Amino acid sequence: MSATAPTVAGIDPRGPRFTAAITLVVFAVALVLSDAAPGVAAVITGVQAVLFAIGAGLGVQRTPTGVLFRRLVRPRLAAPDHLEDPAPPRFAQAVGLVFAVVATLGFATGAVLLGQVFAALAFVAAFLNAVFAFCLGCELYLLGLRSLRRI
Repeated sequence: MSATAPTVAGIDPRGPRFTAAITLVVFAVALVLSDAAPGVAAVITGVQAVLFAIGAGLGVQRTPTGVLFRRLVRPRLAAPDHLEDPAPPRFAQAVGLVFAVVATLGFATGAVLLGQVFAALAFVAAFLNAVFAFCLGCELYLLGLRSLRRI
């Protein structure tokens, strides 16, 4: 009797893109407000950090934006042409969490430039995913897997 690996249910790849679009707006607002109101920027990026933590821990499909996509957007779309492995987007959420935490700490401690740099990096990653379906964190995940297989 052979053992088989458990089957991982795929996710609709448009869900993480939807989440990235909302994340893009969140970081844009934080960046716009960061000079005049770094405390507000800290709260905004802190909330985003919590959302990233949920995505990293439970999967992007279980974040509030993932639930919003599943309940309000997905029923209005045709079926996806493929499903995506949830592991790379989950890793991308963990990478986003690191960036959001550093941005939050920067804004909260008065190191506004540090906060702006990390918020801008997260903004660019969200932009690439939302607009071009290029998930930078997912690509890092796959690169890491290929590197580990060579060892």
